[in-house]
Amino acid sequence: MVSLNRVFLIGNLTRDPELRYTPAGAGVCEFAIGVNRSWTDKKSGEKRDEVAFIDIATWGRTAELCAEYLKKGRPVFVEGRLTQDRWEDAKTGQKRSRIRVTAERVQFLGGGRPPGTAGGGAETAAPAEVPEELSEEAPSDPDIPF
Repeated sequence: MVSLNRVFLIGNLTRDPELRYTPAGAGVCEFAIGVNRSWTDKKSGEKRDEVAFIDIATWGRTAELCAEYLKKGRPVFVEGRLTQDRWEDAKTGQKRSRIRVTAERVQFLGGGRPPGTAGGGAETAAPAEVPEELSEEAPSDPDIPF
């Protein structure tokens, strides 16, 4: 049986990214995005809105760049896969789990400045070369015939 685990999301950061490092030195950046869904209720005719809050994790150089350039409110495109974390609660001993997206590609949307920053001043200007797309994909080998 073939399985597929791909996620494509566009949303706005709900909080500033948090960067930490594993004992082996790998960067891990965690943030969350809000994604909207709008529809019209068939019975009442009212327009409805729904927001889902999705936890995202990035690794390596992508994690470092996300922590450096992303801020709360910034729109992003995330491509990745669903992963499930499992652990035992230290206080209660209960088994816990959560599903989040492990991002393999992050694309910054909405221009070079985070929301809420003014233009013109050196202190508030965005860096000159903000990477618009980040990817942790393996390099391609031109000798592979597929």
